[in-house]
Amino acid sequence: MAGNIIAIGLEGIVVAETDLSLVDGINGHLVYRNYWARDLAINHTFEEVAHLLWYGHLPNEQELAELKAKLKANRALPAHVKTVLDLIPKDVDMMSVLRTGVSALGEAGHSWPPSLDQVIALTAKMPTIVAYRHARLEGREPLEPNQDLDHTANYLYMLKGETPNSAHVRALDAYLILTQEHGMNASTFAGRVVASTQSDLISSITAAIGALKGPLHGGAPSEVTEMIEAIGTKENAEPWMRAKLEKGERLMGFGHRVYRTTDPRATALRVVASELSANDPWFDLATHVEQVGLKLLAEYKPNRKLNTNVEFFAAAVMRAVGLDDSLFTPTFAVSRVVGWSAHVLEQAQNNRIIRPQSNYTGKIPE
Repeated sequence: MAGNIIAIGLEGIVVAETDLSLVDGINGHLVYRNYWARDLAINHTFEEVAHLLWYGHLPNEQELAELKAKLKANRALPAHVKTVLDLIPKDVDMMSVLRTGVSALGEAGHSWPPSLDQVIALTAKMPTIVAYRHARLEGREPLEPNQDLDHTANYLYMLKGETPNSAHVRALDAYLILTQEHGMNASTFAGRVVASTQSDLISSITAAIGALKGPLHGGAPSEVTEMIEAIGTKENAEPWMRAKLEKGERLMGFGHRVYRTTDPRATALRVVASELSANDPWFDLATHVEQVGLKLLAEYKPNRKLNTNVEFFAAAVMRAVGLDDSLFTPTFAVSRVVGWSAHVLEQAQNNRIIRPQSNYTGKIPE
């Protein structure tokens, strides 16, 4: 239509007002409800930050205990969901399995508008879906949730079949906090679009998972791991990456659609990863690769501000705690469901169906 503003990909177009988070790409800031996300990741737990996003404030001791109890009470999967997961062929990827498992929960009890109890129940079950499938693929009997463990520790327990050490829990907790929320990204927008139609919470989160499954949104940590393993040694870092850039190919773990300075999540994860992996040769190689990569990107792409993004050190944390590459993006989803659901709740509070227009470029029939 003549006179309409066209923004392919909706870049720069504001579609909602939110007090959940601020993503400031120019200054490298990430804020969750008036708190720096990096400080939350270093000083708080998954449950505390989820409470902040859902309820609007950090919990006191009683509120935290109540949220933990609700999450623990909702971890177990219904029998029919387990049956559905068992019927999915082994060659189906984990994100597709997670999407199907969430969808199989059904819309019973998920009336409009969505409630906090619905949100908590879904957040509690998503790690169990991933861990159940992972156990089946490993040929072992899936573990039931351990009610003595908090959210992140229980996730690691179900995945690995043993009680995790505190350092691994702390590192993964930091990662899960930093990926809980990140503004109006593709998956969050997909979830809010579905919610705006007054569809149920399950449908909104299923849509969001489908968007996160795309490699342009949620697939980078495993590619960082593959890159570092392909480089192999510090001596090979510069020639390997220089050859990639000479061919016009990307270096994984650098650059971001929004951030024009260092990703603040990467800064926090670097601290966590360095504490966890101080004497690990792989992490030592990874930090060297980061330094060389930044130097070469400044040389080859001087007009672009390409800095380390969250996926670079997410790969280091995931490797340190022993998660397979196939679990990287599903683990991202296990945390991001907090932000997705917070946005669905926010959408429901002041709902208007999201209905953009398109610009017709065809011919008018005579």
